[in-house]
Amino acid sequence: MAVDQDPIPREALPPRWGLAELCDDQFVYRHSRPPIELIAESTIADRSHPVIGICRCWELRYRYFLTDRAITESIGRVSTQRAAVDGLLECMHRIHDTVSAADDPLEIREVLDTVSLSDLVPSGLSTPSK
Repeated sequence: MAVDQDPIPREALPPRWGLAELCDDQFVYRHSRPPIELIAESTIADRSHPVIGICRCWELRYRYFLTDRAITESIGRVSTQRAAVDGLLECMHRIHDTVSAADDPLEIREVLDTVSLSDLVPSGLSTPSK
């Protein structure tokens, strides 16, 4: 993906979400009220089995802001940039649809825990015949 191209088109974003940062290995989307960021960053695929051959993956995180500091927590990891885009978009929609007053970081965490990143595995892959 070119750095000047938004990973998620503006028309696909839920209300009050927008692109905050974009570079080759990271993109960040921000919600204005309450202030929260969803982050996708390419990282080393440590702890993956060497046979799989994955050397990089995308880590999804969220950052919320308290009065005097920012706290970043992991949502999970996915294998492709496309899955990272889909994962962040799903997180945005879940927050928008279920969190009424997201001033409570615990409520946001509970919502993000319901997002299944395993659902982002591409379908249509052939399974080995027996």
